Amino acid sequence: MIPFVVFLGAGVGGLVRYALGGWIQQAAGPGFPWGTLVVNVTGSLVLAFLYALLEGSVAAPQWRAFLGIGFCGGYTTFSTFSYETLRLLQDAQWGRASWYVLGSVVLSLLAAAVGFRLAAGLLQRG
Repeated sequence: MIPFVVFLGAGVGGLVRYALGGWIQQAAGPGFPWGTLVVNVTGSLVLAFLYALLEGSVAAPQWRAFLGIGFCGGYTTFSTFSYETLRLLQDAQWGRASWYVLGSVVLSLLAAAVGFRLAAGLLQRG
């Protein structure tokens, strides 16, 4: 049952991301990824709000899975990153939080650069 509700939530979250992010980007125009920025920031807000609200509650695990993993995961995984970083900071794990932020940003940028290079290499061969 849980995998199914995660699937449903991710679908809804992805559709909301597509609609909201696209609308904002079209309204703002090119030059800066405002749509993605707004989605990442609002996703962080929604996930932290939901987890703080549901933590220690009697809410069914299906709701947590649908909203937290599914919807927010489909909407943006940046929300999970932000939430996890905040939890590390709240637990006074400054070093771990710093390494997590630095590693996530730098490694993700490096991975994206590698992805671009691999795709460019494949396109040049084809």
